[in-house]
Amino acid sequence: MTEYDSDVLVSADWVEERLEEFQSDDPEYRIVEIESPNPPDDDFPSLYEEGHVPGAVGFNWEEDLSDDHQRDILKKGDFEDLVGEHGISEDSTVVFYGDGHIPNWFAVFAYWEFTYYGHDDVRVLDGGKDYWVENDYPLTEEVPDFPAQEYRARGPFESIRAYKDDVDMAREAGIPMVDVRSPEEFSGEILAPEGLQETAQRGGHIPGASNVPVKTNLRDDGRFLPPDDLEDVYAEKGIDGDESIVTYCRVGERSAIAWFALHELLGYEDVENYDGSWTEWGNIVRAPIETGDGGD
Repeated sequence: MTEYDSDVLVSADWVEERLEEFQSDDPEYRIVEIESPNPPDDDFPSLYEEGHVPGAVGFNWEEDLSDDHQRDILKKGDFEDLVGEHGISEDSTVVFYGDGHIPNWFAVFAYWEFTYYGHDDVRVLDGGKDYWVENDYPLTEEVPDFPAQEYRARGPFESIRAYKDDVDMAREAGIPMVDVRSPEEFSGEILAPEGLQETAQRGGHIPGASNVPVKTNLRDDGRFLPPDDLEDVYAEKGIDGDESIVTYCRVGERSAIAWFALHELLGYEDVENYDGSWTEWGNIVRAPIETGDGGD
């Protein structure tokens, strides 16, 4: 099998064919660039204002998609305000893409957040901005100004989100946990990737977790692996979709990529993203940890 049955992953060609619709005041199609808090230093434009897909509106993961007053995603009312103000309706087909040291690092988290609040038609541009730019697809610096929409979210849908108590129960039940951080983070050698501020007091991983570094889900050009290859990645860790699965990383953004791969692409039914992740677990008094590669 070389293609996914799901339509949640769209190609650069698919987006280019619909650029006119993405630039229309009609909210049927909207495309959103999610700018990371720490964009990579590359030779091509990475910041939204330096060039983006024509018709794309720009969100910053830290400033726009996170709560101002506590560590959390947006509250429902704030989510509705943000989305409606940018011309997105409840019926819009919304495509996300982003930059980052890992392609679509924060864009897939936005997809997860929209899914959490019940948006029906959300998709991801395969390969993200890196692939779009490197393959000479069009860019613009023009910022669209779409008519605002009245937006009412159907969610939240908690079945795709894990909290600390859920992780405790997963550990007790032997439910697979997928830690997508780098091997150095997983072992406890480092606390976070270089340049990222939110961290934990202790290094290591949740006992029993398997390390599947997030880039393992992707090809060299940033697109997702073909279905059979992606299945093999997780089968090697004993994960085949017959069980519940919890994904986590440092703050929940990288693990959203694993959640997307497992739940949305492979169709594994019961997958939760623990967005508290290591910055919560590694700071909790008496929360057990392991170091080294013992989780594998």
